[in-house]
Amino acid sequence: MAKDKLTNAAIKSAKPRDKAYKLFDGGGLFLLVNTSGAKYWRIKYRINNKEKSLSLGVYPLISLKDAREKRFKAKKQIAHGIDPNDLKKAEKRAQREIADNSFEAVGYEWLEKKKLSWSKVHASKVEWMLVSNLFPWLGKRPIADIDPPELLATLRRIESRGALETAKRVKQVAGQV
Repeated sequence: MAKDKLTNAAIKSAKPRDKAYKLFDGGGLFLLVNTSGAKYWRIKYRINNKEKSLSLGVYPLISLKDAREKRFKAKKQIAHGIDPNDLKKAEKRAQREIADNSFEAVGYEWLEKKKLSWSKVHASKVEWMLVSNLFPWLGKRPIADIDPPELLATLRRIESRGALETAKRVKQVAGQV
């Protein structure tokens, strides 16, 4: 691997030009300085005899040290025959899948199906139970990861307000979702 060439001072002093340009660090790592002044970390690599590029993030959110660590991690993956771009896409897909299976997403889907057979008053009460009592604490969590003690803690919050009947109904709604 080539000796690292970039310094923090060189990165900070890099100004935009008429055309985007690259500041190379070594080992395929470079900083792309855009015409707007935005600075993007990239790594150039070859896998299966194809040249590819991997985005590592935006400077200054990703420091020079962080970019070098990400380069090292990517090079390690490449050495094991793993394409870092494919891995990154798979991780994004998994995150999207988790979001699609969150308690909130499933709750809204369930509510839309059930609303058709309910009165408007009942549907709005059930929606209120979800939005006010369940989603703030359980909404972002994957539905498969929510366990009984976690639901119990949420129901105890409702009970602590003196709303025992509401807690009972919220429990029923959560069970149906």
